[in-house]
Amino acid sequence: MVSTATIREKMELYVQLVNKRDIEAILALYADEAMVEDPVGVEPLQGIDAISRFYREGLGQTEASAEQTGDVRTTISGEGAIPFQVKVTFEGSPCVITVIDIMQFNDDGKITSMKAYWSQDNLEVLA
Repeated sequence: MVSTATIREKMELYVQLVNKRDIEAILALYADEAMVEDPVGVEPLQGIDAISRFYREGLGQTEASAEQTGDVRTTISGEGAIPFQVKVTFEGSPCVITVIDIMQFNDDGKITSMKAYWSQDNLEVLA
């Protein structure tokens, strides 16, 4: 079983890597068969190839920054939650999206599932 310390470390690293827009390092956090649902409610992406396209088409095509806004919460069953904000340009306007990501990890400390909880209600257009 993956330790809660490893979960916390990997989740904090994930936000740091999103901030750096380091797609290769982000992908290295995922297991090959992982699933991503971002935001929750859209068709989940399955497998590292689909996840790679998601990050390359999203994070790789726009200016973005990310900042952790609260502590990681972990479970003894290999899951964690992290609150953070992403600053992006959305439809030509600078915006802040407030997100909570829920991740599941395998025994090797790789992400097997990532669900991003956010909607239009969590998107603020900056003046």
